[in-house]
Amino acid sequence: MPALFVLAQVVLAAARRGAAAADPPGRVPAVIVFGDSTADTGNNNFIQTMARGNHPPYGRDFAGGVATGRFSNGRLPADFVSEALGLPRSVPAYLDPGHTIHHLATGVSFASAGAGLDNMTAQIPSAMTLSEQIDHFRRYRARLRRAKGQAAAHHIMSHALYIFSIGASDFLQNYLVFPARGYRYTLPEYEVYLVGVAEAALRAVHGLGARAFRVVGLPPLGCLPLERAMNLPRPTGECNEVYNVVARSFNSRLRGLVAKLNWELPGVRLAYVDQYGLMSAMIAKPWEYGFENSVQGCCGTGYVETGVLCSLDSALTCDNADKYVFFDAVHPSERAYKIIAGVILNATSTRRFP
Repeated sequence: MPALFVLAQVVLAAARRGAAAADPPGRVPAVIVFGDSTADTGNNNFIQTMARGNHPPYGRDFAGGVATGRFSNGRLPADFVSEALGLPRSVPAYLDPGHTIHHLATGVSFASAGAGLDNMTAQIPSAMTLSEQIDHFRRYRARLRRAKGQAAAHHIMSHALYIFSIGASDFLQNYLVFPARGYRYTLPEYEVYLVGVAEAALRAVHGLGARAFRVVGLPPLGCLPLERAMNLPRPTGECNEVYNVVARSFNSRLRGLVAKLNWELPGVRLAYVDQYGLMSAMIAKPWEYGFENSVQGCCGTGYVETGVLCSLDSALTCDNADKYVFFDAVHPSERAYKIIAGVILNATSTRRFP
């Protein structure tokens, strides 16, 4: 078995043993998630949007082979994080009426596929904005207090692990595609704007009781199968390095924000998750992680299909998604997400104490 894949499994196993005690202190009672399609566990099924993953081949490796709305063949990073912390194997979607507040007390996702830090980004596919996700979080907090009592709700809120996985859509479906924001902001200005929105969001959730955060950086945007396929006139298959430079630049600003807030917010423990570095390694040398293909997605031809397009090319979909870094032309496979979850769990806070 490839050495780096073995190492990734060891890291995830170590996280299961130690994460609950390391950050935040004590057993983590819940995993609470904000974000986009990398974190949406089914919320978009219950709003008027075309950005849904509730149809085959999505979910074919999920328990029961159910397409839950996750943009993957199986589970997402938040699901693996929850399981590793001794919580349920999957994180429920807040808008799913099948879940009571008691189900949501051990974990909940407010994420919406197509959302971005910029509220305009979510409006393109009619997804939930980040502002709306935080509004739902406020309602969740009130419901938790009514159901569990003030003391128990405070314990859950202050000891939960909060994951923010959002930002890619701001560039891929907004700034770099539609000109509206480009007329108003230069690229560096737009990055500054987005980081400002991220700061406001993190401060708002901290003000509502959150303390332990994992802030996931952007992946190498230019190496997603869809961006490779559209990287013309260069030969199909080459990464779009312009997009990768954008991702690295934004991630640098995001890392700086994490360091800043660790100084300024009382009691907070923010950790930046270097998704870019991990995914770049998996894409460059997939065999070292046990993969065979990092250029195409498993779904359809693997070059352009995502969302509803995956269901149109189901006959071409691969037999074994575990061999692929990506399941569709944008989103990682369940197995890749499991490796990403290990990095989320082991990300360390940059908080310094005077």
